[in-house]
Amino acid sequence: MIRHPLGWAAKGGRCLLPPGPAIILGLMAFVAAVALLSPASAVAREFRAADTQSADYPTVQALEFLGRLVAERSGGRHSVRVFHSRQLGEEKETIEQTRVGAIDLNRSNVAPFSGVVPTAAVTALPFLFRSPEHLHRVLDGPIGAEILAAFEPHGFIGLCFYDSGARSFYTRGQAIRTVADLKGRRIRVQQSDQMVALVQALGAVAVPLPYGQVGTALGTGIIDGAENNWPSYFETGHFRYAKSYTLTEHTMSPEVLVMSKKAWDELSGPDRAMFRQAAAESAGYMRKLWQAREQDAIAAVTKAGASVIEVDKQPFIDAMTPVYDRFVVSPETRDLVRRIQAVP
Repeated sequence: MIRHPLGWAAKGGRCLLPPGPAIILGLMAFVAAVALLSPASAVAREFRAADTQSADYPTVQALEFLGRLVAERSGGRHSVRVFHSRQLGEEKETIEQTRVGAIDLNRSNVAPFSGVVPTAAVTALPFLFRSPEHLHRVLDGPIGAEILAAFEPHGFIGLCFYDSGARSFYTRGQAIRTVADLKGRRIRVQQSDQMVALVQALGAVAVPLPYGQVGTALGTGIIDGAENNWPSYFETGHFRYAKSYTLTEHTMSPEVLVMSKKAWDELSGPDRAMFRQAAAESAGYMRKLWQAREQDAIAAVTKAGASVIEVDKQPFIDAMTPVYDRFVVSPETRDLVRRIQAVP
């Protein structure tokens, strides 16, 4: 082969000319087409996941489990980095960051979503679920899938529900034994209009505060009490200030794991299916951790001297009429509540 001074070659007496413009354009089009046909899953990605709880909390452990499944099933292409302990902000802040795509995965209680995803707020209605078993039958079935699907028009992809136990009131000083004992008491609630309305319906003063500020508010007497599940009551140390835990079990609002729709849109079909399956498995994993954690928390706070008070729930249920009148207004919402209550 003879190399021509201008850069092309001659072989066997034939000139191999450099490709002309038409050939170059054709090659460029071919390369572009190949790139478009390449699956999005070929691109490695680290997904940022947010959780307000501590590293050993069941929801955080479930996210770590999800990350292991994703890494394994994607052949190491994808990974999940979990930011726990409010490293990326309180729930209300991380929800907004997830909507705009700054956070990829977010575990939050459904209550802070109430102003963003109205359908999800239904699951935070007081005394809607009769028991944890009733909650699981609803969320593991078609109604749960319907509620998760309602997140998408608002910039999120609902992946699964995690347990959050039953929320009850705990107070400094006078214990709550009747509805009258709540009158005028300053009770911390999640930053949710629905939770504010619930506490107000019982005659108390609702104080919306970020989760991380509750301990200080209890310790300094800024608030008289709060409401949460057993593990949160124990692991935050709130039981040291509010020694009376009243089993109102007024809500069983679940946790929800969502992905930013912006991150979801970048995934291939197979990777979307992989994430959904991994999320479903992480929910079962979390549920087992939760049951053990709840029993440990009950044992720990009672050993530390906290009083557990059982009450007649019916007067508390009767006081919830204004909450339902305000938040269950559309025919669709009323129908959803009816169908949830009809699940055996």
